[in-house]
Amino acid sequence: MNHTAPYPIGTPGTPWGAAEKAQWLAGQVRRRSYADEVVAAIEPLRSTFDVVEYGTLQYGDERFPLLAIRSRDWNDALPVALVTGGVHGYETSGVHGALQFVRDHAADFAGRVNLLVAPCISPWAYERIHRWNADAIDPNRSFRADSPAQESAALIKLVEPVRDRVLVHIDLHETTDTDETEFRPALAARDGKPFEPDGIPDGFYLVDDSENPQPEFQKAVIEAVAKVTHIAPADAQGRIIGSPVVAPGVIEYSLRKLGLCAGVTDARYKTTTEVYPDSPRATPEQCNLAQATAVCAALEYALAHP
Repeated sequence: MNHTAPYPIGTPGTPWGAAEKAQWLAGQVRRRSYADEVVAAIEPLRSTFDVVEYGTLQYGDERFPLLAIRSRDWNDALPVALVTGGVHGYETSGVHGALQFVRDHAADFAGRVNLLVAPCISPWAYERIHRWNADAIDPNRSFRADSPAQESAALIKLVEPVRDRVLVHIDLHETTDTDETEFRPALAARDGKPFEPDGIPDGFYLVDDSENPQPEFQKAVIEAVAKVTHIAPADAQGRIIGSPVVAPGVIEYSLRKLGLCAGVTDARYKTTTEVYPDSPRATPEQCNLAQATAVCAALEYALAHP
């Protein structure tokens, strides 16, 4: 898609109504299987973890079980670590990096922390390789009371009983080339705003909470991931996706005010990972490993500095 061409749905300068959203939805095609790629990967984990169905996502005739993985030896005397992935369904390594962490590393934290892992928050979008849900809503701007997104509301309900005991929350994301070619233009069109092209950072970076920054925590995660994949540099203006770089590979957002998943608890340590899977310097395996490595580093730092 040419950045200067109008988005093919809607009228420039006019927010979408029901007809435009229906036109957009009609163009969404199922391209992979949540059941085959995610649910099937979770099933073997039932031998060592508790797998809970914390809700059902339903769009038309399609129903998706929302699954979370919990420490079987849950101990109320221990802090909680929350790991989330697949808030944006197209961000594949967030989903499979979370599952890789559980398979390969969760046992290392047994008896130290209670793990709660929701690896694929948006299964409808996972199947369409899309950012939005079927209502053309971004779940990662919808983590708030009376959420308009089923996906976000279900996670809030899951987390509510433990939200005050969460020590660390790491939310696994990607920044992709399609952000610039499809998703940001679609957002501008949906909201009746002009699309302003920006660059895509080449490499891994983190989003800290501007309301409660934890620079040493972010630094520990960046240093661990740098051993797996490259860290995104700042652009010529000292920014990454329009935000000032506050430390190598780190920017800040107001997580709760923006309705972002990483702001769903009162955790002392919060971060959003951003992997760049379209880089010629990164493979899918590296991206998954970078996510799992980030989770391990986040947990180790938080447990050492409770």
